[in-house]
Amino acid sequence: MTGGRAAPLAFAAVAATHLAALLADAPVLAHVTKPALMPLLAVCVLARGGPRLLVLALLFGCGGDTLLQVGGEVLFLLGMASFAAGHACYLVLFARYGSPGGARTRRLAAAYATAWLGTLALLWPGLEPGLRVPVTLYSLLLTAMALGATRAHRWAGAGGALFLLSDTLIAGGLAAWPQAPAPQFWIMLTYVAAQSLLTHGVLTCGRREGHEGHEGGAGRRPPGPSTGHPPGQSWTAARASTMP
Repeated sequence: MTGGRAAPLAFAAVAATHLAALLADAPVLAHVTKPALMPLLAVCVLARGGPRLLVLALLFGCGGDTLLQVGGEVLFLLGMASFAAGHACYLVLFARYGSPGGARTRRLAAAYATAWLGTLALLWPGLEPGLRVPVTLYSLLLTAMALGATRAHRWAGAGGALFLLSDTLIAGGLAAWPQAPAPQFWIMLTYVAAQSLLTHGVLTCGRREGHEGHEGGAGRRPPGPSTGHPPGQSWTAARASTMP
């Protein structure tokens, strides 16, 4: 089995094991598998020749996963900072790959801003005073990341929305909101799906940019006088040479 196939299978197996451990109330297995999730997804990115900044975003996610599960307010804040660094990496990637904002982006920005303000207003009374400012700043960055994802790719946009949902579930627990059965399962299910969709969206954008770059370069080169091949054939060769 090639590395390109082994990495996604390993990630899927560990993710399924982690989620099953949460449902089965097996904390030791859940604690062991959680820190392995994002590094395995980062290996998937490397196997496909993805951008190093995406790998860094996922490793920051691993840092956040590890710190949050250890517990304690200080480590929780450090974990939040690690996730924030990952969101910053995503924002740079979406600025690189995203389309220019238009009317749709403005409508989505208004919707995300309204959701951020409304959720924060509901959370505020239940949050401990020491968490209110960090949660406000972090949630603003997270919302900006989710909005930026909508400009890059539809899968990335879905991932950003799921990341918002996952972290809202965490914040709801901090604010003593009523919890669904097995809350950690739903938090991690939406989180793993979010990171997977964000990764898929960024990789898809990278492949699309690679195709356009190769095609643009071929289009700028006129066919040589001795070959007689039309430009379309050189574009086809450029497509064939791009990264899968």
